[in-house]
Amino acid sequence: MSTYLSQIDVNEDEYQNSQELVSVWGTIRDDIEQLGGEITATYAILGGYDFHIIFEVPDDETAFQVTQIIEQHGLDTTTMRALPLDQIGTLVDDI
Repeated sequence: MSTYLSQIDVNEDEYQNSQELVSVWGTIRDDIEQLGGEITATYAILGGYDFHIIFEVPDDETAFQVTQIIEQHGLDTTTMRALPLDQIGTLVDDI
């Protein structure tokens, strides 16, 4: 499984209150699990984005599907693939 990080911005036109926004996370989690993935961490953050999630899925194509699922709920995403630091050491040794 590959790890991805999504920085998420809430489209304020879509949500009238916080309770409505919180309820959508369960639906998103279920949809990601149906694709064979898993959300491993979710954070509400201060700064340029509203939320940050870390998820694992089998491949880039599934990661793209996850971003589309999130965006269908009125949330804008910026998603990046992440590599564990211990894997970076191995990659550098091969150069």
